[in-house]
Formats: sequence, structure tokens, C-alpha cells
Amino acid sequence: MSDNKPIIRTDAPAPPGHAGEGFFATNLSSLVGMARANSLWPLPFATSCCGIEFMAMMMPTYDLARFGGERMSFSPRQADVLLVCGTIAKKLGPILKEVYTQMAEPKWVIAVGACASSGGIFDTYSVLQGIDKIIPVDVYVPGCPPRPEQILEGFMQVQALAESESSRRRDSEEYKHLLESYDIN
Repeated sequence: MSDNKPIIRTDAPAPPGHAGEGFFATNLSSLVGMARANSLWPLPFATSCCGIEFMAMMMPTYDLARFGGERMSFSPRQADVLLVCGTIAKKLGPILKEVYTQMAEPKWVIAVGACASSGGIFDTYSVLQGIDKIIPVDVYVPGCPPRPEQILEGFMQVQALAESESSRRRDSEEYKHLLESYDIN
């Protein structure tokens, strides 16, 4: 598993006038990041066999609930992590893009499996050769299909992104330029 989680020091010296058990000093961005990372609401967009592996990840054996992703959201307006699991046909591309644009900020995308990442074995005219052609992707999970442990690792990578990301990054010019490059307003 990855070890790139940011370190939040709880043993930092307390500000003047605040001492004793139960107090620690931090900044608001770190606190918001910690809350975001442990309360992600995933939206599964499963179209083929990777969706079965995603379902296995939700079962008690792997238990995504331990990582703060217990509440599955089947409405894009209430989700903040989009898990695209499986083959995306070019006809389905505009629908996927619409689902992405309906999600509230901040939002993250995980491309689960070879088909979502690169089209997989389907190098045909009808299959989208990677969802990063239509929406920005934060984490790629390799495999055909990937094991549930790999999907959990991808989810933990999104947690690390959510925890370390500045609460103002989504307002930056760089982020707005990224969305414009995908023709997303």
C-alpha cells in the first residue's frame, strides 16, 4: 500500500494560553482536508466486469466503510468521487461527462481497470480509448479486472489527494484552465 499520506502533527505545541489534554493546533486547511478524506461519497459508474470487482470491494471482506466511503451515492449531485468501472462506449461518453459536470466541487475521478484507463483490449471505433479523453482523471487503477485490493488502493490515493489538497485549489486559474481544456464550464 502507498505511504504518501500527509502527516498531521497532533503533538505540536499549543498556542499561548491553550494548554492541556485535548488541545492541538492546526490550520483550517488541514482540518478540512482530514474531514474530506474520511467522508468521501463514491458514485459507481459500472458498465462491465470491473463493476463486479467494485461490488466485491464493498462486501465485508474488503469493506470500503473502514475508509470513510460507506455511503454510496447514486446521484451525482451528492457524490464527490466518481469511480468509472469498465468499458465506456463513445455513445456513452457524453453521458459520463454530464454525470461529471453535475457533481459538486470538490470532486475526484478514479478510472478503474484497463478499459476505463485506456480502452483495454477493445481497440475499436466504438470504444473510448480512456476516459481522460473527456473528463480529468485523478487516479488510474490498473488491471483487467483489477482486484478489490487495487481499487481500495486507488480510493486511498484519492483520500491522500483530498487530505493534502488546498481548499482553494479548485478556484485557481490552473484548475479552471484544466476544465476548459475538457470543454467543461
